[in-house]
Amino acid sequence: MHIFKFIIATTFLLMMQLCLFAQTNPDVTYSANIHSVRFHPYGDQESMAIYKLNSTDRVELHFDDIETRVKSYYYTYQLCDYNWQPVNLSPFDFIKGFTQQRITNYRFSSIAYTRYIHYQAILPETNSLPTKSGNYLVKVFLDGDTSKLVFTRALLVLDSKSSISAQVVQPFTPDTYKTHQHIKFVVNLEGLNTSNASQQVKVVVLQNGRWDNAQENVLPTFIRNNSLEYSNENSFVFAGGKEWRWLDLRSFSLLSERVDSANAKRTDIYVKPDIDRSGQRYLYYPDLDGKYLVTSYESVNPYWQGDYAKIHFNYITASHTPYADKDIYLIGQLTDYQLINKNKMQFNTENGKYENIQYLKQGYYSYGYMLVDKNDASKISYPDGNYWETENNYTILVYYKSFTDQSEQLIGVSKINTRSDRPGFSF
Repeated sequence: MHIFKFIIATTFLLMMQLCLFAQTNPDVTYSANIHSVRFHPYGDQESMAIYKLNSTDRVELHFDDIETRVKSYYYTYQLCDYNWQPVNLSPFDFIKGFTQQRITNYRFSSIAYTRYIHYQAILPETNSLPTKSGNYLVKVFLDGDTSKLVFTRALLVLDSKSSISAQVVQPFTPDTYKTHQHIKFVVNLEGLNTSNASQQVKVVVLQNGRWDNAQENVLPTFIRNNSLEYSNENSFVFAGGKEWRWLDLRSFSLLSERVDSANAKRTDIYVKPDIDRSGQRYLYYPDLDGKYLVTSYESVNPYWQGDYAKIHFNYITASHTPYADKDIYLIGQLTDYQLINKNKMQFNTENGKYENIQYLKQGYYSYGYMLVDKNDASKISYPDGNYWETENNYTILVYYKSFTDQSEQLIGVSKINTRSDRPGFSF
């Protein structure tokens, strides 16, 4: 019962913050009773949801509802432009078949101490298919009423009509030489009318699959026939950050190295304090780049047999005092990178620590912290510092819109890793 009180107590603040916070991120959860939303290629939790148009690709959708009564959840597709603004088209112009689908596959939790209902679907279904390439919001809602929106997730529908060659280089600018990573790439277009490529082609670069710090609206540095080169020294330069922190919650019985303690019923788990790492030298170790995996040591199927607990995070500054002009947030896929009160660390004057509680399912998590200026929310930084050597994954998205198109086509996707794809770099 105390778990439900904890969830209900945060619902009002969560909804208020979502109303005030502009949605620049397509992955948003609106209902506090919904947890562990997973949307990824079939069998691959670490990758972005990408579907090749008219292919046999499949994408998995999973989520849990801790209100243990069966509900009528539906989903639909909303075609958007490259910047996630809905296009002014009828659903029948980009969906073949039914525009709404009910999620009929659900299962009550078993083995787990926590009661919940797990819902899942495999997209796209044969009677409801996207017919155009581009950015799609998958909207999940209640009772066939789209105004009862529960959460949204990003689906990229690809119709490959380009090739992309990319590399990661060290910036030349003295201010960013040791702390940032510069992505240079060339887009080759074949068979497309690119008489005005600077207006017809849009590119977006994502770091570790994140939309909150995506970079876009950059013109080509050079245009040679059907080849577009993006090599401007001041474009697509990302802060390197540091390797992500990790937390192993695959078992609530066998506490992992990063867990400090837990109560008797394992409904509250306390993580060892995270300290300011800005003064530490860079050290490489494999991580999930801000993502998490739903997995478990004990259960047969973690999706409906994995348990939940309140996870207590705490962070200690170098001075053991709060930041004077900054707020600090817990970030990662576990919080959808949303800078809202639910994810803000609160300073406890009694023990000199920042604290935050997240309701998480058994799994393996990577996460980090972000500082936000109290007077200017656009000014963000990372308390752990930035390093040119940090391992990061970058995704390059290429969009094309002809003079007769009503929406942008997604015509190219390329991925590059700063370690394995870096010329002359070795482990």
